[in-house]
Amino acid sequence: MIRIENVSKSFTLHSQGGTEIPVLQGTTLGVAPGECVALTGPSGVGKSTLMRMIYGSSLAACGSICMGGVDVAKAASRDILTLRRHTLGYVSQFLRVVPRVPTLDVVAEPLLAVGHHPVAARHRAEHLLARLNIPKRLWGLSPTTFSGGEQQRVRIARDFAYDYPALLLDEPTASLDPANRAVVLAPIHEAKAPGAAIVGIFHNVPTRAKVCTRAVDLSAFIPREAA
Repeated sequence: MIRIENVSKSFTLHSQGGTEIPVLQGTTLGVAPGECVALTGPSGVGKSTLMRMIYGSSLAACGSICMGGVDVAKAASRDILTLRRHTLGYVSQFLRVVPRVPTLDVVAEPLLAVGHHPVAARHRAEHLLARLNIPKRLWGLSPTTFSGGEQQRVRIARDFAYDYPALLLDEPTASLDPANRAVVLAPIHEAKAPGAAIVGIFHNVPTRAKVCTRAVDLSAFIPREAA
């Protein structure tokens, strides 16, 4: 599971005399295996900031963020990288890959990184790309040339190729039409079934209702001086 205890965060504006901007204070949240918890609240409330802290790409000012035996708020970089390889997947809104790498290899990479046989990894990648409506003629091309919706589906295929015990979903259906949005929801449900703990941002309310077990409004953790 994911356990967040008393996490706070502020940003320092160095261009404005070191002014401190508080964002979150005392954030506490538990996500059990098989849960999909939506982070909600108005723009600027700290949803993306909390996701980045869980992933270890932004440092919490205080508190703990624990999963897989690692406290991300205090862990060394090498331990965070190991956590990302084996435990924590992150489906962001944007696909960032090395140019000219074929789409099939992009999707298979997380499996290869944990020691799966190359043939099995490619078969899994092919299955997911077909399921997410990426035409086979595109599999040998770099996804950097794809449309926004196609890139997002490649990103989803990549992060669902390996069965991560914990997942972060940052607007996974934002660039998708209704038909492809429905296609993407199926692997999210399938990740929940065996016990993945999922935290997500879903601005589309019907989508949120279909996939999330509950919602947490981060407005409750806005520092008083920032309210």
